[in-house]
Amino acid sequence: MFCNSKNDPNEKTPNINICPVCMAHPGVLPTINKEAVKQVLRVGLAMNGTLADYSEFDRKNYFYPDIPKAFQLSQYEFPLVSGGSLNGVELTRIHLEEDTARSSHTNESDHSLVDFNRAGVPLMELVTEPVLHNAKDSGAFARELQLLLRTLKASDANMEKGEMRVEANISVSKNKGELGTKVEVKNLNSFKAVERAIDFEIKRQIEMIEKGESIVQETRGWDENKAITFSQRVKEEAADYRYFPEPDLPKLKLSELPELSVDNLQETLPELPQAKRERLQEVYGIQPEDIEAYVTDTKLCDFFEGVVMELTKAEGEDIAKHIKLASNYLTNNLVALRGELAEHVTKNIEHREFSELVLLASQGDISSNGAVELISYLAKPHEAEQSVRDLAEEEGLLQQNDDGALGEIIESVVDANEGAVQEYKEGKEQALQYLVGQGMKLSKGSANPAKLKELIKAKLG
Repeated sequence: MFCNSKNDPNEKTPNINICPVCMAHPGVLPTINKEAVKQVLRVGLAMNGTLADYSEFDRKNYFYPDIPKAFQLSQYEFPLVSGGSLNGVELTRIHLEEDTARSSHTNESDHSLVDFNRAGVPLMELVTEPVLHNAKDSGAFARELQLLLRTLKASDANMEKGEMRVEANISVSKNKGELGTKVEVKNLNSFKAVERAIDFEIKRQIEMIEKGESIVQETRGWDENKAITFSQRVKEEAADYRYFPEPDLPKLKLSELPELSVDNLQETLPELPQAKRERLQEVYGIQPEDIEAYVTDTKLCDFFEGVVMELTKAEGEDIAKHIKLASNYLTNNLVALRGELAEHVTKNIEHREFSELVLLASQGDISSNGAVELISYLAKPHEAEQSVRDLAEEEGLLQQNDDGALGEIIESVVDANEGAVQEYKEGKEQALQYLVGQGMKLSKGSANPAKLKELIKAKLG
């Protein structure tokens, strides 16, 4: 945040991405990372927050092994962003600071280790208003925040790498609308942990209050193995940190930096998740589960919309039906291949090819299983000159729809299964499915089952 040391969450070797500035050697001077400021302002803009014109950094003083300076450069009175909302949750502020180092402790050792690679990394802290009332809503908010950060490309926000952490402040009160004593559970590194820790802490505090015990304002940790919170330290108040403006950094007058103006920042924003949800629903009318797949995966969404453009060229067709079928094949069958193929599967398939496949399946020229087989073939590197219909024919996946050819199959099935024919005429519907199955067997799977069923029913009256 204040030097040019590398920000690499994948680095395994400790204490390698460090320099005199982030290690707080005597006489060094910090320099503000403009890109970090820009990213936080973009996040604030995406959440309809109020961007500051004047901002400054402060020293937050406390002694701990993971703070080389014995103070953290943060923001107190003048954050970069105030207000805003996300997923219906009101925000208090968003400010920018530097991260701390990473401490590791083991029960087998009488000492702790500190890795300073993370010390000084730009850290955006977002604070919500006390408007969340349960673990489920809190988890949903955290997931939506991760999605927004990734959409903006402000952060990869991988919780398992420490790129995003959640700290839950929980207070319980018997009096509606009144906040109880606040307990903070620190450094939750998965959405599952967030929800389990909040549920546990709410239950713990309720039990204490009902016993007449007092809740202590404190910081607690989360033990994933035991599924309990545990006390770490008594919670400090703001005054305990002795905040004061950082003397070695200039004040930020953002209106004097044209590249950080609201208009310029607005131009850098992509389509945001909620806007994309509403557009996909309104324009395509596809399933909510499909929409979420496209909101979380921009490449998949771009591919889907490219296929839709091809489908709209098919004159006199039921485009809405084709679009829904295409989306179903994409979000279920194509996505399932990602674990098997090294590169993104949509790189190997042309929009035209996928739309041809959808039309063949929609018109009954190939079965659903045949479509899945073709998707598996097209997802691998292949020559694109061949039409999908020719490929289906070559692979024996085209279904018979010809009334004459199917009529011969039906004659053979009816002659060979007099008992099933009689049962069907007596009203046993299962007998019809048996006859269709016999027809499929006789055609070696090439008959269109829907067409076969229709013709058998007509034959038997």
